[in-house]
Amino acid sequence: MAAHDQAEREKVILAAVCGANANPNWLTSDRVEALTGGHGMLNMPVVAACNVLATELRRGVSPEVKFADAVHQPIDDLMAKAIKACKDGGADGANAALISAVLLYLAGANAQVGIPAGNRKLGATARMIAGVDRSGLAAVPTAKLNNKVSAFPAVSAVYDCMMKGELSPVQGRDVPLNVGGGPLLGHGALGEDIIFPGMAEKGAAVGTQAMLDAMSGAGMPGQKFLAALFGAAAILEIIHPDADVADKYGPYGKVTSAFVAGQAAASTAKLPDKLHVRITGKEIATGKLIGDLGLILKDIGGPTVIGIMALDEIVSIFEESIAGSGAGPANPPLGHVAGDAVIAFMCLLEDGSTEQSVAKALRKRRFDTSFDPEIAMVAMSIIARKATQVRNGPVTDALQLASAPVVARVLYDRASRSYDQLLAGKTLAEVVKGFDDERQARVEERACGLMSQKSGKSIKVHFTRIARGARRQSKMAARWLAFDPALDVEVTIDGETKHLKEFVNKVIPEVAQGQGVDRAPFISVAAPLASELLLAGNVIVNVTVPAAVAAAMGKAKPSDAGLEAQAAGIITAGIPGTKAKAEAAAEVAVQTLEQF
Repeated sequence: MAAHDQAEREKVILAAVCGANANPNWLTSDRVEALTGGHGMLNMPVVAACNVLATELRRGVSPEVKFADAVHQPIDDLMAKAIKACKDGGADGANAALISAVLLYLAGANAQVGIPAGNRKLGATARMIAGVDRSGLAAVPTAKLNNKVSAFPAVSAVYDCMMKGELSPVQGRDVPLNVGGGPLLGHGALGEDIIFPGMAEKGAAVGTQAMLDAMSGAGMPGQKFLAALFGAAAILEIIHPDADVADKYGPYGKVTSAFVAGQAAASTAKLPDKLHVRITGKEIATGKLIGDLGLILKDIGGPTVIGIMALDEIVSIFEESIAGSGAGPANPPLGHVAGDAVIAFMCLLEDGSTEQSVAKALRKRRFDTSFDPEIAMVAMSIIARKATQVRNGPVTDALQLASAPVVARVLYDRASRSYDQLLAGKTLAEVVKGFDDERQARVEERACGLMSQKSGKSIKVHFTRIARGARRQSKMAARWLAFDPALDVEVTIDGETKHLKEFVNKVIPEVAQGQGVDRAPFISVAAPLASELLLAGNVIVNVTVPAAVAAAMGKAKPSDAGLEAQAAGIITAGIPGTKAKAEAAAEVAVQTLEQF
């Protein structure tokens, strides 16, 4: 290639990269601007609170909740700053209190301390600082898994059990007069060794099972973490929640009724005994986590669905993947991407950590564990850049240090290959389709490799058809893949192959209603890959970059390039909004090239 031609090529590529990356909103079809006001999800408040707390804690402020005869403690100031950051990001008071309390708990704050005078609970402290009213747990909803239920089933089941005389191992009418209301029961063998732990175990188990049954009755897969959390919180509303218990449960002064409830709830939900924070490896007993979070939840006020979803995403930081999707191998909608920020927050609290060292660890983890690491890193960049509109700090710095080099490489790769292919005579539609085909193949290869490694089985998944409009007649369904996908998929597990035609609109409903249930394991294997592709509008570089290149090369006007690229990007342009983003990027690319 002649030097002049090479120079022109690099100018077009640079202009396209600048156009696509000029605004983080143009890298996604998700409505990330709305997220900065708390509309839809609360990941921006989570990241903002992480920034604030990381700054303060690294400066030496103690997160400890002390048993002190004092009106104020240092943690009160930490809590106030975190809650303000959450509110600035659009969270209401109860949701801000919940996010802040849970982040501080993960950073080392104890959920409660003390006896009546001077007693402090992390959840109650957060609620009071946020200025919100107390709310009964029955009014608190679960996270949305399409449907959702409130904690009412857990509360109802615990009260039903109690009224039948089956909750407490001792009936109050049998307790001698003048014993029940004071230290003879509260700090004696009857309360600590018998009543409190007995009620904690029974109530948490009953409440957790009720939540699992209610979720199933609502057509929802059981959210084990939330079922356990709500089950534990339901009994902690009733019993002495921070009482010491018998020695058989653990050392005196170290184990409370909240731990017993958490342990019983976790066991009922079949959660693992231990959890480990991603990257740092920090270990926590699941029973302790569930009990302490239950203690926080019962005192926090009335968080909403998106508040509990934010909590669910915060808890995605554990390797055991008991909750959330933001830190998992699949790339969810960007409203769910908060896990990386909380992991970065936890890493930054480690001795000797720097933003640079945390960034390298975050990048490595994503390339080791994600179905599509490039998409994950672009998503991380978008969220980090948007979150700085609410609060800047070491967490967003680490996220941007981790993602910026990858974003630059991804954009340059798409731009340079788009230029070469368009110059060679391919249409813009062909270029975009080629990138989408690559995206599909990469997801299939990496996801099957990761699932095979985890399961010990040989797993292969290939989508033989990806098209729009499986069962609807509307123009919307015919235009956007995610609204009515027509998918055929071939799944092989240890040599056994099933061809699942009409995967979404026929096979899944049939199996869910008891028809051909032998296909269920094959559906379960294919489902994460299908979700990854149907949510591909989270990152749209496969559409915006080629459109920007085509416009900069003079192959099409920005508006025409955006429309053609969107139409061709069946996977990437799976939800509305791609054309406007591609057109905007293309317009900036054209204007950038004019500056040269």
